[in-house]
Amino acid sequence: MLTITPVALAFAAEGAKSSTSGLVSFFPIAVLFVIFYFFLIRPQQKKAKDHKEMLSRLSKGDNVLTNGGIFGRISAVSEDSVTVEIADNVRVKMAKHAISKRKTKD
Repeated sequence: MLTITPVALAFAAEGAKSSTSGLVSFFPIAVLFVIFYFFLIRPQQKKAKDHKEMLSRLSKGDNVLTNGGIFGRISAVSEDSVTVEIADNVRVKMAKHAISKRKTKD
């Protein structure tokens, strides 16, 4: 049976002999953090900012798509809620953050 123990012991012995500073061993972690920042954190922040800006620009008559997949037209807007008309004489009042997209008029 092949084990990793002799290889790990060899690396540990070699690492003890070398005189590397703690900063050099911290470098790969810092590189991973930078990669995560640019590929995960930053795009999420940008998407959240764009969504918040879109919500602030909603106005009466806009066609929207809700998080639940319902298409409708905004009939009233308040500070934290919107009223969406989803069919003739069918209006639903919902939280503003439940709007996922603003659609172009078809």
